[in-house]
Amino acid sequence: MRLAASAKAWVAIAVLAVAALAAHAVPRVPASDDEVVETLPVVAGWSSQQHRLRRELAQRPKDEATAIAAASAYLELAREQGDARYAGYAMGALQAWEAAPPAQTPPAVLVMRATIAQFLHDFDGAEATLKVALARRPNDAQAWITLATILRVRGRYNESDAACRSLGRVGPALYGVACLAENAGLRGNHDEARQALQALLAEPALRDADKAGTRQWLLTSLAEVEELAGRQAEADAAYRKAVAAQRSGYLLLAYSDYLQRVGRHAEIPKLLADEARSDAVLLRLAIAGAAARGKSAQGAQGALIAHDAAEELRQRFEAAALRPGTTALHAREEAMFALDVQNDPKRALELARLNVRLQREPIDLLVFARAASAANDSAARGEVKALMQQIGLKDARVDATL
Repeated sequence: MRLAASAKAWVAIAVLAVAALAAHAVPRVPASDDEVVETLPVVAGWSSQQHRLRRELAQRPKDEATAIAAASAYLELAREQGDARYAGYAMGALQAWEAAPPAQTPPAVLVMRATIAQFLHDFDGAEATLKVALARRPNDAQAWITLATILRVRGRYNESDAACRSLGRVGPALYGVACLAENAGLRGNHDEARQALQALLAEPALRDADKAGTRQWLLTSLAEVEELAGRQAEADAAYRKAVAAQRSGYLLLAYSDYLQRVGRHAEIPKLLADEARSDAVLLRLAIAGAAARGKSAQGAQGALIAHDAAEELRQRFEAAALRPGTTALHAREEAMFALDVQNDPKRALELARLNVRLQREPIDLLVFARAASAANDSAARGEVKALMQQIGLKDARVDATL
């Protein structure tokens, strides 16, 4: 996809720039190993360990473990900052194998490459790469869970089930069970999904402090099942427990969307106060501010939040639109922006329809349904219903919207 190509271009430009500088530089040999030759610029959000990885990668670019660790660090920054350039740097960390055929590329590098492609919404490329990796190393649990997730995002639940079962055979049983439970919830088997997730959460081993991340993931999955079932109070309770267990970007965005749906917009700015101003975070702040505008206690503050976040996000969307072929990558966020901030349901419907061609998570179908209803487009409502039936998704929120 063009976004992936653009990310690689960032890496290439950086390499060429360094090479050009080096061509005119006068070599200097330090007097001792303790002498500081240069202080590297600070990268926002980077830890000392991540800086160390960067140095080690420069020294040993073909070391598999170092390259994957560096790529993972860059990708984590991309997720935290909402900046796709870091995903380009992650790809760059693997460039030692860029020209190598898959048969000569380490399977772990292929899985990392697929994970980056997934982040960049290159789902076809990610799926193909994962299948090559799994053909060579069928016991790779990370590859199976990533494949199961991609297939789920695209609405291919039966294939995702098969990947979940393979994951259960080669990895910890918990992950296979949770993977299948998520798919069950999407199909409308809410009781089955709820019971499976609650049974996992009841395991004594998950009470340990180092399992907070796992508890948060399971609680977030449970909250999403409750939302699909239309059980708002139960969803809220699960979200709050998840936040108490361990905060994560995905969780806070999901909870923000829940708060928006139930009319608790004023709670969103505080929830996201410490998050990096990614496109997704700015979008939720803009929606919250727009909803709070005009209300007595939150009017002025809400208007300010809406204006600042909406203006910054509008500028980002305009800048992204200058790169051909990138609209589909941001279509979900742009559709939500058009619908909930700009009050332009026709534009929102156009973008939502474009988005579901690429990804079909519940939020994608819900935005499509909301846009169709806001635009009073009966044909579009029919499209949503047909797509829901085609992929087998059951969502009480969509039903209520249509």
